Amino acid sequence: MLVITGAAGFIGSNLLAKLEAAGSVSIAACDILDSDSKQNNVAKRDAVTWINPADVLNYLAAHSSDIEALIHLGAETATTATDRDAVFAVNVDLSKALWEWATQTRTPFLYASSASVYGDGVLGFDDDPSPEAMGKLKPLNIYGESKLAFDLFVAEQVAASAATPPQWAGLRFFNVFGPNELHKGTQASVVSQMHPIVAQGEPYPLFRSHRADVADGEQRRDFVFVDDCVGVIQWLLTHPGVSGLFNVGSGQARTFLDLAKAVHRASGRDYHPSWRDTPESLKEHYQYFTQAELTRLRRAGYTDPFTSLEDGVTITIKEFLSQPDPFR
Repeated sequence: MLVITGAAGFIGSNLLAKLEAAGSVSIAACDILDSDSKQNNVAKRDAVTWINPADVLNYLAAHSSDIEALIHLGAETATTATDRDAVFAVNVDLSKALWEWATQTRTPFLYASSASVYGDGVLGFDDDPSPEAMGKLKPLNIYGESKLAFDLFVAEQVAASAATPPQWAGLRFFNVFGPNELHKGTQASVVSQMHPIVAQGEPYPLFRSHRADVADGEQRRDFVFVDDCVGVIQWLLTHPGVSGLFNVGSGQARTFLDLAKAVHRASGRDYHPSWRDTPESLKEHYQYFTQAELTRLRRAGYTDPFTSLEDGVTITIKEFLSQPDPFR
């Protein structure tokens, strides 16, 4: 049995769909189905046992001998969150408890980190697993701070030669897009937010650049298709000898103009750029460039290619967002 936290969320629900299609293992899924969109994310899933997050530690204790791996994707994910204690309780304290359980029971443990740990990117995007390297990073929000705090906890355990799960992997996901993220609202990818407006023939203004050295629309991000993120998780499950901290992105920064053009093309619309000022609340924390350094993931043995921005956007829109039932 696999246990997956955050299983009704964006990456989690896509992972559930792929695992169910493979049909090779039973799954216990942990999440709160607190919205129609999250319920729709998993409405097509059949062979899944659901666990309330409040009961996850009790469930693990009661089924330890049956669990083959714990995949921890659940988190407080809002980058605009202001309650530090609430975010850290979920993203750090619960993660530590799950790590300790996996260590004691000798269960493989995969968890979601985030590229938000890199802050404004001035120090680059190297997934150096050492405590020294992590100590230099400066996330731009509480969410990023919480993800870095747990990464640092893991790094310190490894550096001290403390007991760890038999396999562990932290996955620093970059700008993920794809189906099953409608529940995220304003935290959803630009692809999901842009498509319904573009499909109606209305303009979707991008943020202007507020840096003299970056033209409007030339802000660059590492946009990664959710199926590629799921593919890395599935690969790790079949390679129990691989442990480490890994970036998960396309490895290729693309502009928001590239993204907008791809969305319009997949929606059958011509593109005419329009702009809006970046909200004052975001300006201080806005990232102008992200790009995953994939050397460690490739050295670990992961050789699959990553989906191009254009292909990922086309699949997302034509196979999901433009359909009467947009959920996987």
